[in-house]
Amino acid sequence: MKFIFSLILLCCTLTPVQAAIEAYQFEDAATEASYKELIKELRCLVCQNQNLADSDADLAKDLRQQTYEMLIQGKSREQIVEYMVQRYGDFVLYRPPVKSSTLMLWVGPFALLLLVLVIVVFRIKKTRTVDLPEEDSLNQAKHLLEEEHKPEADK
Repeated sequence: MKFIFSLILLCCTLTPVQAAIEAYQFEDAATEASYKELIKELRCLVCQNQNLADSDADLAKDLRQQTYEMLIQGKSREQIVEYMVQRYGDFVLYRPPVKSSTLMLWVGPFALLLLVLVIVVFRIKKTRTVDLPEEDSLNQAKHLLEEEHKPEADK
């Protein structure tokens, strides 16, 4: 059984790793730099935490191809970003603009942190508050202390 398991494990590790290598021809170095910058700034909508440059998803490949074609057509960086945002929304940007629809994205983490801090402070204060003894209990304790400290002759 161990031999079969080892053989299966060996076969799994020997499978070739496939990674897409895309080779685009650019007219000049500035266009290539713009392309590389754009695919690093645009998010893969499938992977969500990877940019287009790092993703191997089919959609990311298509978006890289589309970005390349738009650059070759002479479109500016702003035009390409505007097209992607119109088509896929602000989520395609790693740094979405601050506007009413993305306000929670920018303010949300800080508001949540503030809420947690307020809750923690109130909990700490609540556990540290000492209830003052009632007047009757205080008088009784004073009376007991006075009796204890009286000389033997008085008792």
